[in-house]
Amino acid sequence: MQQWQLTRRWWTALVCAGTLGAVGAGAMWATPVVAQVAQTAQAAPTKVKFNLSWLPQGSTGGVIVAINKGFYREAGLDVSAIVGHGGQRTVNEVDQGLFEFGYGDPISVMLNRAQGGKTKMVGSINAVWPGAICYLVKPGRTIAKPADLKGMSMGGGGASPLQNIVPAWLKANGLPPTSVKLLRLDPSTINPSFLQGRVDLTECWEGANLPVLKSLAAKQGREIGSLRYRDFGLDMVGNGIVTTEKMIEQKPDVVRRFVQATYRGYAWMREHPEESAAVIVSQYPMLDKQVMVEQIRQIGTLETDRETKGPNSHKPGWLPVPRMEATAKFVRDAFNLAPALKATDIYTNQFVE
Repeated sequence: MQQWQLTRRWWTALVCAGTLGAVGAGAMWATPVVAQVAQTAQAAPTKVKFNLSWLPQGSTGGVIVAINKGFYREAGLDVSAIVGHGGQRTVNEVDQGLFEFGYGDPISVMLNRAQGGKTKMVGSINAVWPGAICYLVKPGRTIAKPADLKGMSMGGGGASPLQNIVPAWLKANGLPPTSVKLLRLDPSTINPSFLQGRVDLTECWEGANLPVLKSLAAKQGREIGSLRYRDFGLDMVGNGIVTTEKMIEQKPDVVRRFVQATYRGYAWMREHPEESAAVIVSQYPMLDKQVMVEQIRQIGTLETDRETKGPNSHKPGWLPVPRMEATAKFVRDAFNLAPALKATDIYTNQFVE
């Protein structure tokens, strides 16, 4: 049974942010989910709740597609995709047992574990960090490197990791951490504040709000530019599938079936962006289909990296050890976390090997 749960608050936030408008699987992730399908065929499917972390968008579209195409059902799962309230809250809610799985990032997992939580990443969706700093292109102004951002103001959500990431990233690039003035804004006001020029810069995410910003700016005859953190030294893994140690220990077969069926959904979405956008918009008809198509295409490029290409490549979803080590070190430094919190505490590759 598909359960789609949206609240008026979040649709209102979406309208204010300007995101509403007129969102065979590939060989790489097309491996069929075969684990115990025959055994579960006669039994009632296992109910699973997935926290989307935010509103439906390309970054989590693979889950919605997998529900629509019956990939979870074939794996003996009854999956509900539920709107979330941001990355950190999503991970905490997974830890509290409100959801079996969620769309989360390593920063949120590390912060959760620093407070005694027991969440883990069990596969990546973004093999690299999808974040960037966006700006409006203006005649005579060049922004091509971090130093070009000095003296500018940047708006972001109060709970956004950018409040810690940006100063640490600036420092790593040889700049004072205060080179950019960071403002804490309500999420519903970020896009309008940026487009109206009340702040110079804003956080943007491939597969999520970056296509939204570009669409809104284009309607005003303007152009969005961006600096990607990963192009200037931030070698981090992005979002992926998060669950708990309890799920891993007590229901490893459910975890494996969910992970594999999810990657089937992302594979199908990557190979059929237009059809996938139509599937998602059919469930959420107020979304802009063309924005969703662009989000899906951006996610398609983020899903793979050097670890999933070439003769010695790993399966999609693999969390590369060196990058996870770099991720853990950056997060420890940026958020002043205890050195005892290791990379190996926050992920496992056992379900994508």
